[in-house]
Amino acid sequence: MSIKKSIAALAVASLAVAGLTACGGNNASSEDTDLTYPEIELGTTGTDIEATITFYNGRTDMGTDTYQGKNWADYIAEFNKMYPNIKVDVQTDSNYASNALTRLQGGDWGDIMMIPAVDQSELPTYFLPLGDLEDMQNEVKLADEKAYEGKSYGVATDGQTSGVIYNKRIFQEAGITELPKTPEEFIDDLKLIKKNTDAIPMYTNYAAGFTMGAWDAYIGGTATGDDAYMNQKLAHTRSPFSDPGDGTHAYNVYKILYDAVDQGLTEDDYSTTDWETSKTLMNDGDVATMVLGAWAVTQMQQIGEHGEDVGYMPFPISVDGKQYASLGGNYSMGINIDSPANEQEASMIFIKWLTEESGYAMNEGGVPIAADDDQLPSIYEDFADVEMIPNLPAKEGEEDLLADINSESELGINSNGDKKVQGIVEHAANHDMDFDAIMEEWNTSWNDALDTLGVEAE
Repeated sequence: MSIKKSIAALAVASLAVAGLTACGGNNASSEDTDLTYPEIELGTTGTDIEATITFYNGRTDMGTDTYQGKNWADYIAEFNKMYPNIKVDVQTDSNYASNALTRLQGGDWGDIMMIPAVDQSELPTYFLPLGDLEDMQNEVKLADEKAYEGKSYGVATDGQTSGVIYNKRIFQEAGITELPKTPEEFIDDLKLIKKNTDAIPMYTNYAAGFTMGAWDAYIGGTATGDDAYMNQKLAHTRSPFSDPGDGTHAYNVYKILYDAVDQGLTEDDYSTTDWETSKTLMNDGDVATMVLGAWAVTQMQQIGEHGEDVGYMPFPISVDGKQYASLGGNYSMGINIDSPANEQEASMIFIKWLTEESGYAMNEGGVPIAADDDQLPSIYEDFADVEMIPNLPAKEGEEDLLADINSESELGINSNGDKKVQGIVEHAANHDMDFDAIMEEWNTSWNDALDTLGVEAE
């Protein structure tokens, strides 16, 4: 969504009033570099550059010396073996999704940032074009995710799929011999876990907020088997939260959460959940499942002594007997259009090094983004029969349509929509609103937004 819409939704009214032009990008700064991402040859290009660049991101765990994996300091030390005169100052933020929008508008975020939820049309306002989209697609996967009018403005740190983190030992102790492929099978397995073990069958991670919004990621290709659904069809669909009657689509994604809470298959008090603690709970086997993207798996494997027990399984929805997993980019790295040219070039070199040389994606359990890298991390061992499908980009001229509907409906699908999913947990726990009533409210909000915006939909 747009900066103004996002900040309004976050109740930072004073910044919204200030407008986008207060400290925004200039679109065509005379100081912008002419270098493009495809032109960079690592170890050769830019070896004479001397610059200090700031990389603003949300990986606070990687900013500490106690991180169990490879932290930012380790990556930068390796980068400096190839580029000793480019210094990288890392700034991390535990409330990144919200604060990044505020800092983006203020212009005080440095040289590289993980691009927050902004409209595609606003990318040229704030970020340097890295190259023509057609050329960038030869360099990196998912280049079209942060593209506008034929230019690409970001490179994903890694590719992510949508599945379920689970504890293999607990599943074995519960007597589960095959992973579930449908919502009904999954709920039945949670009941077995509750009956036969002491583990919490499914941990909602309600209090963290962002972990609730993560449920939105499953309603596209994962729940439909359709790579055009999320970015092309959803915006033209009336009542998309209705039950299709075949165990697929958004209705059945969110119903898993409602049913688990309603039937007492989650933690006793959702308000006391804790994100950092949940990693240890999964590693120790105190929690059996969590619905989160693949990015969280390595964190839970590395946090304790039982990493081998932590696995990743496909989301339990099948479309005509087949399972799918949406492949999308994690946060994309973008470069400040207002940075001096030498810092823009240094930033582009660092992004390309992180993508092609550092091993970051594999280290973090993600799909490598370099176009010619076909490796998959070991966490995908349970995905042998699953088809991974990237969501197709929006049609030309509709790049911001879904964001506009999100804003008008206040549902925020895949865009700061944590509260609506938290509402599912609240109503299920309090038994004060049934699931169909919740979905009907969402449909009404969605349909009203379509009508207000004059969107043709079926």
